[in-house]
Amino acid sequence: MNAIILSIILIPIVEIYLFIEIGGKIGAFNTISLIFITAFMGVIYARYEGFNTLKSGIAQIVKNEIPFYEMLSGAALAFAAILLILPGFATDLIGILIIFPPTRKILLRKYKNKQTRKKYVKDDLIEGDAEEIDDKK
Repeated sequence: MNAIILSIILIPIVEIYLFIEIGGKIGAFNTISLIFITAFMGVIYARYEGFNTLKSGIAQIVKNEIPFYEMLSGAALAFAAILLILPGFATDLIGILIIFPPTRKILLRKYKNKQTRKKYVKDDLIEGDAEEIDDKK
């Protein structure tokens, strides 16, 4: 089975189960309030981290470096904000883990290592002359 289809089926099941369990312990009103509070605070913190990532990316560009980690981090922050807006406790937990810089660095470390191994050196260019050959003769 495709992982996307499996997640589309399993995530709502997990969320409904958590709603029932948490709602039974703290009450329906408190559960709904907690969902709205986590969404609101998560979006505010995602915006804050997004601006920090933007500033870091601009600093990389000023240094004439490719802001690869900052681009990945920005995409991860956008995904985390979507997860926080969606109602649910499991998606909120995953979104919060992605938003915090230490866990985001751990998640994105393998992509950063791949990028730092590649060096963009201008000495790789080979200069030469080209001559056009007419095949009609």
